[in-house]
Parts: sequence; structure tokens; C-alpha cells
Amino acid sequence: LVPQGPSMDASKKVDLKIIIIGALGVGKTSLLHQYVHKTFYEDYRTTLGASILTKVLAVDNTPLKLQIWDTGGQERFRSMVSTFYKGSDGCMLAFDVTDRESFEALDNWRDDFLEKVIPREQDFPMVVLGNKIDLCDRQVPKETASAWCKEKDIPYFEVSAKNNINVAEAFETLAKQALTTYKGIFESYLTDSIKLTPYDKPKKSCC
Repeated sequence: LVPQGPSMDASKKVDLKIIIIGALGVGKTSLLHQYVHKTFYEDYRTTLGASILTKVLAVDNTPLKLQIWDTGGQERFRSMVSTFYKGSDGCMLAFDVTDRESFEALDNWRDDFLEKVIPREQDFPMVVLGNKIDLCDRQVPKETASAWCKEKDIPYFEVSAKNNINVAEAFETLAKQALTTYKGIFESYLTDSIKLTPYDKPKKSCC
């Protein structure tokens, strides 16, 4: 029989850092407030730097505490925002379906994030949100956004912060991805840390 390595206690609360990034005005703050507080946040003041909200939930019987970072989307704050990437367990890329430029900026946001979150592999836990589907002046077809996400192998959600459409589903999908990755890293770390076997006894030194 192969001895089993240590496993993570499923009943222990796991803290995960989730970050929302994307262009200015796509509704990142509204999405976050809808998910955490179940209210539509219609204050259009620009987020400067980052603000943080927390949400406690359970995924696969594991209690999670999500620390969700809402970041500013203005180009002049880009270098400051990127300092908040460190330590992230999951990333939410948001754009506005009525703003073509915000969709076209996704490549830059994604590349910037992956470049600065080191060491991380390309399949970092990530989802894309196309927000404001409640508005009628759509500029980004669902098929276009879906194709971009499929090519990058990232789950895509059409959402409305205002009408609370698919918001919780998107966050919980990302939380589940992040937890799976976290558990994988945790198990790998423990397995690599335990190098001694019962036969590896320290040798006596002679004096």
C-alpha cells in the first residue's frame, strides 16, 4: 500500500483573495456590492486605488472567506492597481457590453495581470464578466465575447449588476476554481515538505 500524504481539513476556513480588474466605468464596484450586499450600487464615483469587501460562503463543504478587491480602472492608476495583484488567488476580468473599447482592453488587463502575478501558470483561476446586459445599446455580441474566452479557456458570464443576473454564479465559479488551485498548491507543498521516511533516522555523530 502506498501511504497517503496529509490532506487539507475541509472544515477549516480558507481565506482567498479575489481581485476585479477592467476598464473605467464597466461596473466593477456595482458587481461587488450586488454580490456582497445584494444591492445595486449606483454611485458613479471612480474607485481610486482599491477598496475591499469580504464575503463568507461554503464551496464543496469548505468554508471560504473571500477578500474581494475592487480596483480603479483609470489608465493613470494602472501601475498602482498592479501592485494589488500580489497574493491573488483568483481574478475577475470585467467589461461593459455597451462599450466596445472596454472589451478590447481585456487582452491588456489579462496580460498585465499574468505578467505581474509571479510565480503563476497561465491557467490561473479567472472568469470574464460582460456587465450591463440590461441595457439595450449593446456593442459587443455575446458570440464575440464567448469566442475570446473560449480561446483563452476562461469561463464567460453575461451579467447585470443592476438586475442581479448571474452575479453570484460568476463569483462562486471563480471561488470554486480558486479553492481547487489552492488545495492543489497546499497538497503539493505538504507532500514536498515531508522528505523523511520511517527509515530515515538521524545518524549518530562520533566525537
